[in-house]
Formats: sequence, structure tokens, C-alpha cells
Amino acid sequence: MKAQHSARCVEEVEETVKELRAALANAGITLPSLGVDPASLAREAPCPRVELGGCSVELAARLAAALR
Repeated sequence: MKAQHSARCVEEVEETVKELRAALANAGITLPSLGVDPASLAREAPCPRVELGGCSVELAARLAAALR
């Protein structure tokens, strides 16, 4: 049961990253480091997290503008 829950959590975070990447691309924004945080998968019962990574000040300003 625990393995099924973990697998669903990993699938969910991968789908979320895919959707976020597409939404950002639609706004003309690419976050090169966007992905699943590998350290969050290293636990016995994974608790996946999304890694947004770093970006330039220009890209951060464009992201803020897109969110407004």
C-alpha cells in the first residue's frame, strides 16, 4: 500500500512539473532548473517536491510580471 501511495505521489509531482513547464512556456518563460527535487525522493516514503531552481533577475522580473 505504501509503495502505491509513493508511486502516485511521484507521478503527481512529475505531472505538476510538466504542467508548470508548459504554463511558463506559454508565457514565454523557461526555468532551466525546473524539475523534481531528487533529494525529496530519497526517503523511504518519498515526499516529492518541485525544484524551481535559480534564475536571472531579468527572468524573475518577467515571471513576476506574468503572474500579475
